[in-house]
Amino acid sequence: MAFFVYIVASKRNGTLYIGSTDDLARRIWEHREGDGSVFTRRYDCSRLVWYQTCDSREGALTLERRMKEWRRSWKLLAIEARNPEWIDLYETLNQ
Repeated sequence: MAFFVYIVASKRNGTLYIGSTDDLARRIWEHREGDGSVFTRRYDCSRLVWYQTCDSREGALTLERRMKEWRRSWKLLAIEARNPEWIDLYETLNQ
């Protein structure tokens, strides 16, 4: 089983939210439908702009907690390194 850490954004360089899950497509769909969390609903964070696969739930939770402590500039660098156009990666998940 795979686990994921992900970043959703409201828009390019907008509000960011970091989370973790064992079903990335389902979780992002929940964020898009307004069922993800109060924070993502309030700030319209529904665009999947970054994610990483982890081998274990513990690994994903550790990475999530670590990334939530990062400076915003580090989060932006991580997104830009893998997704410089800030494309919504949700559309690519089921391919």
